[in-house]
Amino acid sequence: MALKRRGAGFFLLVLLGGALLGSAMGDLVGYLLPSGVVQDFFTRALTPGVNPPVTINLLVMTLTIGFTLKINIVSLLGVVLMAYLLKWF
Repeated sequence: MALKRRGAGFFLLVLLGGALLGSAMGDLVGYLLPSGVVQDFFTRALTPGVNPPVTINLLVMTLTIGFTLKINIVSLLGVVLMAYLLKWF
């Protein structure tokens, strides 16, 4: 089977879909597990981003720009799982 050429949009879809899937799975695992070291391992997250958001006042309007990513071990596993599942499309 020949390799398909995929654009940047496809890879963005894989990353975002996997991160969303992984975050949902991480929250579910954190909810189901009892409090302790294992729950902390699955729910502890790195949150890089722009905090506080950048505000630009243009007199006519004000723009507020900011984002925060929540990256944990389960969201990384979700990205890998999504990439594996979408390799056929």
